Amino acid sequence: MKAWKKRLMVAAAATLAPLVASAQQTIDVIMALPSTTLTFSSPFLAEDAGFYKKEGLTVSDRMLVGVEAVNAVIAGSADFTVGTGPVFLRAAAHGQRLLAVANLIDKPLVEMVMRKDVYETLKITDGMSLAERGRLLKGRTIAIQGVGSIIHVWERVVAARGGLDPETDVRIAPMDPSAMLGALQTKAVDGFTTSLPFTTEAVSNGTAMMYASAARGDAPDLIPFPYGLVQTKPATCATSREKCVRVVRALAEANKMIHDDPDKALQILAPRFKQMNQAVLAQAWKTVAAAHATDLRVTPAVLAKGDQVSIEAKLLDPKDKVQSYDGLYTDQYVP
Repeated sequence: MKAWKKRLMVAAAATLAPLVASAQQTIDVIMALPSTTLTFSSPFLAEDAGFYKKEGLTVSDRMLVGVEAVNAVIAGSADFTVGTGPVFLRAAAHGQRLLAVANLIDKPLVEMVMRKDVYETLKITDGMSLAERGRLLKGRTIAIQGVGSIIHVWERVVAARGGLDPETDVRIAPMDPSAMLGALQTKAVDGFTTSLPFTTEAVSNGTAMMYASAARGDAPDLIPFPYGLVQTKPATCATSREKCVRVVRALAEANKMIHDDPDKALQILAPRFKQMNQAVLAQAWKTVAAAHATDLRVTPAVLAKGDQVSIEAKLLDPKDKVQSYDGLYTDQYVP
């Protein structure tokens, strides 16, 4: 081989070597998630179906209840979280601005169930409006998951639409979703608010009746909703763009499987809910799968729904809301 050809090949190899190494380099990511409900199916599926691995990501989950997950990202102890618009925007209103890089779920997946005997005492009928049901919450004790979370917001929105003061007219009992059914059965609470499949389970076993379901459309004005915002610090994407690209791409692939092959997606997810009746899980999955977004882009109109419910729930004063959503979202990482 002529000397000049050999030198050219060596130079080309030297040029390509960093690119190959970069493409193969594994990126470590810490993902903070608020609970083990079906709301977080996309990140669970991205892990269990190998989409993170395909993107060269090693992702460690941290289960942090309610707003603690967002606080972990703000504090820098986690890289990403998946959470709702109301929490995201209230943090921004207090100067703790994160960046929303995708919206995995565009319908609210929160429900309130009422203990069956209480439901019957209140003489609830199928035709009752959300406002009428909200009015009947006065003096009741409702278990919630995470003060300030979307679960808490939904409980307060239902009460507010019934003309009640959500701060004083309804008692709350914060607890983990796995403890709610037991609290209902011992009559420690009158009802509980959380996400599927725990609400589905309580209704299916006859312990409770569905009382107010955003998931089934009891508040159509809240759709589309920023329910599954993928959030990170702006500096994360600025200094490690590839991390944001890969994480969003893996989650987008999970969403695609949920829509294109929901049965396969559920089969992969089911081991995470092995303690639950699988028929109940499948029933809940139909609602959850349909709520996952096909367009993952975040928009100002969607974010505005987050502020709307925080104000309605009296967890945000209208004068304190952010004046502009500029800098709080981007769609440049959505495939």
